[in-house]
Amino acid sequence: MQQVIIQLIGKILIERQQTIAVAESVTSGNLQVALSTAADAAKFYQGGITVYNLGQKSRHLNIEPIHAMSCNCVSEQVACEMALEVCKLFHSDWGMAITGYASKVPESNNELYAYYAITYAGSVMKSGKLEAPDAKPPEVQLYYTWELLKNLEKILKMNAV
Repeated sequence: MQQVIIQLIGKILIERQQTIAVAESVTSGNLQVALSTAADAAKFYQGGITVYNLGQKSRHLNIEPIHAMSCNCVSEQVACEMALEVCKLFHSDWGMAITGYASKVPESNNELYAYYAITYAGSVMKSGKLEAPDAKPPEVQLYYTWELLKNLEKILKMNAV
């Protein structure tokens, strides 16, 4: 099922001659790994960046630091900024970003959640919050990865842009 999603994303982007790049934090490279496994990934996948803290998010993706500091870099605004900026950084049509918590920590009130954004041509196509089931951090990271890729697949199917 997961490989089917990846192949479909790749097929749609290749047919449209469009590209995608990702900026991730909580998934720590899992989105990059997933997209790179698609057939002909080099024809649509520009690459990605893992930025795990405020300093790196601000330095590489121009995240507004005052807001980011107020929410530990975990908000819908931060996800949108990350997705929009990764498009510029990698010269891609589509951008996808995620930031959140894969383990229970006081900053998240011991809840597991992440914010994501999917952008196209400088506009946010979809953004929102994912709530993860109680699991070990690697399982939570994979949950977020596949939920986000499923969201991307739906957007690509709905929008013939």
